[in-house]
Amino acid sequence: MKHTIIDASQLELEETVVSIKRVTKVVKGGRNFRFAALVVVGDKNGHVGAGLGKATEIPEAIRKGKEDAIKKLRTVAVNEAGSIPHDFIGKFGSASVLLKASPEGTGIIAGGPARSVLELAGYKNIRTKSLGSNNKQNVVLATLEGLSQLKTPEEVARLRGKSVDEL
Repeated sequence: MKHTIIDASQLELEETVVSIKRVTKVVKGGRNFRFAALVVVGDKNGHVGAGLGKATEIPEAIRKGKEDAIKKLRTVAVNEAGSIPHDFIGKFGSASVLLKASPEGTGIIAGGPARSVLELAGYKNIRTKSLGSNNKQNVVLATLEGLSQLKTPEEVARLRGKSVDEL
């Protein structure tokens, strides 16, 4: 997994809260309630990240999730049509997300958790299918994993030592 350090201070980031869940820890005196917020941030221009924040209050959990997501920002490949360079399956845990390149005018065809990642990454035309687990956190992470493993034609040409025209 390639992680390039991105200076988030220069990006205009937007955030989406994918899920907020109440988690309980049973202790001697009763139950402790906390909130876990899954937050996706992106600049709609090829940078996207997801983070998890946990706290006793919802706004605090969202703030922590946003900070975590900013730390985990990644650069993803977006082509001229606002799609991906090639089809790919992103996997995380038992969740798999099939990412299919689409022509201009298709729009974003994706389920809830994957859609928020794709919108904030800046994709305009892409089709996806969530396979396996429907766990929101794992679907988001599988989508990010798939997007970060995509290779642009320029990267492939460089790896093979050829020009883009030869491919």
